Amino acid sequence: MRPVLMRPVLTLAVLALAAAVLVPRYVTQHGVAPPAHSLALAAQPAAPAAPAPADSRSVVIARDDRGHFEVDARVDGRRLSFMVDTGASVIALTADDAAALGIHPAERDYTVRVATANGTARAAPVELDRVEIEDIAVRNVAAMVMQDGALGNNLLGMSFLSRLHRWEFADGKLVLEQ
Repeated sequence: MRPVLMRPVLTLAVLALAAAVLVPRYVTQHGVAPPAHSLALAAQPAAPAAPAPADSRSVVIARDDRGHFEVDARVDGRRLSFMVDTGASVIALTADDAAALGIHPAERDYTVRVATANGTARAAPVELDRVEIEDIAVRNVAAMVMQDGALGNNLLGMSFLSRLHRWEFADGKLVLEQ
């Protein structure tokens, strides 16, 4: 390549390198989000996760003697006990606890087939207005009412957990954060 043509290429490379270094520094110092097109310039490893905001709410749940994570929650203002189950797609309620909440599905409402540890069962889809664990509250949460006798404990499933800022298993404890 001729020297005359190399000069613009080298100039462009130096400018791109300078932008890759200076733009992230500017954003960090001034708290300003860069334009979307400038994000492609920085090919740096991701920064470590930022600490939780000061106004976040978190709950730490210890394992019980069986190795499960049991938690007391308020569902629509009524206290219920749950076992945290990350394998459950939604909150699952026993028929008795659903009745205590005033939820009484008709036989025709049990339209969903569910695979449980005890075999296949039917469930009635419902929506819970508010589920709270200590200071954490989630509104309009999908749930299912299991047929009578199909479930021994209420299960706190992913319809609640996925609505949190984060949840993780750390140091033998389950941490929920909103």
